[in-house]
Amino acid sequence: MCLKYSRTKIAFDALLTLFLLLLAVATFAERIESEQFEKTDKPAQIVQVRPTTPAVKSDVLLYFASKNNGFLVAENRMISNPANPVMFAKNIIQALINGPRTRLMRTLPQDMKLRALYVTGDGTAYTDFSVAIKDNHPGGIQAELITIYSIVNSLVLNITGIDRVKFLIEGHESLTLAGHIDLQNPFTAEMLLIR
Repeated sequence: MCLKYSRTKIAFDALLTLFLLLLAVATFAERIESEQFEKTDKPAQIVQVRPTTPAVKSDVLLYFASKNNGFLVAENRMISNPANPVMFAKNIIQALINGPRTRLMRTLPQDMKLRALYVTGDGTAYTDFSVAIKDNHPGGIQAELITIYSIVNSLVLNITGIDRVKFLIEGHESLTLAGHIDLQNPFTAEMLLIR
């Protein structure tokens, strides 16, 4: 009887040890899985990498007003051209805001800002300007045409992938710029205004 009791006790002890060992392994595995989940559950950190090559400059034609303000005249400029057409368009508009370097006339109010710009898949560039483009505009139908097509021609004729330009002011559609030209539809380039 003593021998039977000791075999049963040994078997019981072995099963208990095996059970405790399996429980420990399962707990450890669950803990590791939980830690891995916590590591991947955190948002990824964004790291900015600056390009090692300098920005390429492109020869572009910016359209400013002639002295009599009746037509657009091209001014040749070298503008920083990143690989991104949206950034290139922003650089062109900033150059227009900065004004001409020759005897041409400015077409945009100096204190206006480009708030946003994006290009859709159909080639429409949506330009969102500060209200200064409207509030500080000199007015008149010819001046409105010159302002609008200064931007449109400078973008469409210099950037592949931009075929038309839609104007927004402070994030909203505006009926007109200064009371004359309808801004509800996008504009394509107008060659008849260029001299």
